[in-house]
Amino acid sequence: MNFLNAMDIASSGLSAQRTNMNTISMNLANVQTTRTQDGGPYQRKEVLFEAAPIKHPFDKVMTSEMQREVKGVKVSRIQEDDRAFKDVYDPGHPDANEEGYVKYPDINVVEEMANMMTATRAYEANLSTISSVKQMINQAIQIGR
Repeated sequence: MNFLNAMDIASSGLSAQRTNMNTISMNLANVQTTRTQDGGPYQRKEVLFEAAPIKHPFDKVMTSEMQREVKGVKVSRIQEDDRAFKDVYDPGHPDANEEGYVKYPDINVVEEMANMMTATRAYEANLSTISSVKQMINQAIQIGR
């Protein structure tokens, strides 16, 4: 594996974790959303990742079979969580049903914050990898002088 492959892998991780952090932020921002454009309460979302080959424009010509096994990560999809909504008694709320209950998203703020910390740490690890690779490249250039 060469320096550029390491950079490609880390950058794929950065992109995937950025999407993850944006999705978690959206969940946190919509904890109290009882009405969306679709008509119901906000439904919590989660990001699913999968391994993805590192692609270059000249992949077929420039890489060997051994290097093709190197994989990064990508977001395979963002799916809605199937958790049931929470029924909260609030008869004065404009979205209350006939019995006075309002449906709220079942979003646990502590869980979302833990997910955000995990995504942030993964993002930082990928940044650290890129920084380390840049240092190695600079040191290799210095040796070559």
